[in-house]
Amino acid sequence: MIVRKLCMRQSRQLLALNRRAPAYSRFLSTETPVETAVQTPAKESPAPAENPLHQVVQASRESRKLKPRQQWNELEKRRHKFNTLGSAVQESYDPEDILRNPPKPSDITLEMLLAAGTHMGHSTSRWNPQNSRYIFGIREGVHIISLDVTAAYLRRAAKVVEEVAARGGIILFAGTRKGQKRAVVHAAELAKGYHIFERWIPGSMTNGQQILGHCETKVVNALDEELPEFKVDLADRPSVKPDLVIVLNPLENVVLLHECGLNNVPTIGIIDTDADPTRVTYPIPANDDTLRGTSLIAGILGRAGEAGQKRRLEMAAEGKTDYEPITARQLRLDPLTGLPPPGSELEKGQQA
Repeated sequence: MIVRKLCMRQSRQLLALNRRAPAYSRFLSTETPVETAVQTPAKESPAPAENPLHQVVQASRESRKLKPRQQWNELEKRRHKFNTLGSAVQESYDPEDILRNPPKPSDITLEMLLAAGTHMGHSTSRWNPQNSRYIFGIREGVHIISLDVTAAYLRRAAKVVEEVAARGGIILFAGTRKGQKRAVVHAAELAKGYHIFERWIPGSMTNGQQILGHCETKVVNALDEELPEFKVDLADRPSVKPDLVIVLNPLENVVLLHECGLNNVPTIGIIDTDADPTRVTYPIPANDDTLRGTSLIAGILGRAGEAGQKRRLEMAAEGKTDYEPITARQLRLDPLTGLPPPGSELEKGQQA
């Protein structure tokens, strides 16, 4: 028993002697200075300027001595130096570029329409058989719209918008879905037209005198300058109707399209695979659910209207017009019958 305890104690002492020193003590210097005739040169420590930590501390100390304005300038210099690091991105996708700078009708490409998602239709169970000539095929139960047909019909619609704007016609852009407001407003501003982005009031065309009779109307010349001397003759005039209506979501604006048909107003609409193409005069087969696609189409039509307005103003500056100038007497006549409005002063003068 005594021998076993002795062996265990001796073994612990031997293990303690053979055990390696801790990791932190391996790097500690155990050398003791020895006084000799020639002193051992000490290890040279790095200069303070070569130590990065010392540079940061020194810079912070120096910045404290500067004035606030100088500190701000030093901070801007370091920030500008830091921003120059990294790679430079040459081309990147900007989703607002379609709204700010829409392409022209001549710039329409199939790649552009494909990137906007205009080729995606609805499920095959929701299709309208009248759209079969616009469908390219079926992919995983979804109809795919032919982009060749979309590009051709979009160019035709853009030509119609340009010619209507060149002749001084009134163009109305309508898009009542959520998110279409900015595209509709910007397209109307380009074409110098009008826009609706909330809801169409039923009867605005069929009963326009009661609904829109209180709205202000003005007479302008060929250069879009208001003529106040004709304002007195507008009291008995009926409400003005648009010459062209562009609808971005025909399914929600069936009443608008119906009133346009009753008043012989041509229409342009984005027709998806579940919509009826016979409700509009100039259909554009495309996906009406994607905001990027509807914004692209609205921007292209707005650019077409802008080109027509520019051409009209250039002709007006040269003294040329596509219509005969109207006189004060013609302005007082009913545009449909060519007779004075009943009860007007002109009719009383003729009766006298």
